[in-house]
Amino acid sequence: MITGQDVKATRILAKSLFKELRGNGYSPNQILSLSSELIELVTQDLRSDQEENPVAAAVEAGSAGTWRAAL
Repeated sequence: MITGQDVKATRILAKSLFKELRGNGYSPNQILSLSSELIELVTQDLRSDQEENPVAAAVEAGSAGTWRAAL
């Protein structure tokens, strides 16, 4: 279960990473491209998990809305 603290920590991490990347000369478009690549990797990982264990994936799907909203 995702808590308010988890959401806050995620936001802090995202801001910190963004500032670090911008401080090192990455453009907003480069950061957006990186973000898209990260989303693709997570998507592939989730699909792999579902293919390996469809029962557990179905159980997790019940709480996925809360988890995804936190991201």
